[in-house]
Amino acid sequence: MDDRASVTALLGRPPRGAFAVVVRDVSGGPVVLRNAPLLDDGTPMPTRYWLCGAEVREAVSRLEAAGGVREAEAAVDPAELAAAHRRHAAERDAALPPDLVGPRPSGGVGGTRAGVKCLHAHYAWHLAGGDDPVGRWVADRLASQDQVTSERRERGPAGPVAGQEQATAERGPSRPAAGQEQATSERGPVRARPQEPSERTDRRPSGPTSGHERAR
Repeated sequence: MDDRASVTALLGRPPRGAFAVVVRDVSGGPVVLRNAPLLDDGTPMPTRYWLCGAEVREAVSRLEAAGGVREAEAAVDPAELAAAHRRHAAERDAALPPDLVGPRPSGGVGGTRAGVKCLHAHYAWHLAGGDDPVGRWVADRLASQDQVTSERRERGPAGPVAGQEQATAERGPSRPAAGQEQATSERGPVRARPQEPSERTDRRPSGPTSGHERAR
């Protein structure tokens, strides 16, 4: 399956603008897209880096649903976050046609002018090599959850302590400690490997159309 077909399947619709696959999973599937700053019809594209890998996207969605946006914004230094937005905007604007007349994309990561809006956009840029404190925070959280899950799987279920077997049977199975139940059920992020954009020397071979396909 070529990149365009893979991205169409992941998005559930055909992409509507130019894109390059800049991060792939271990099987070669798209994980992060770098979108052109303008769609085919000239509409500004607010999301420069798009997290499209199904597994990692779902993991970040669970983190957001658990209050991750609020936690991330409280955890990172506001000055570092503002600087990241400026770097992101500068990188995107450099890809605009120099003679562009008309609407331009604005804001920083995910089109946000300040603060944190979408963990997916921050993590996508981080995976693609961007210097993003929120992306690093997401990576640390996902890695921590993955480690907890792996350790529990390696240990396996613990048997009852001597003298407690009957009480356990009468009361029913004990519940995991706070914070462990979600970590046990969640899967960690895919082991994605950044892939340099096609206009630079690739560290890993890309598909023949990875730099010239169409995205949202």
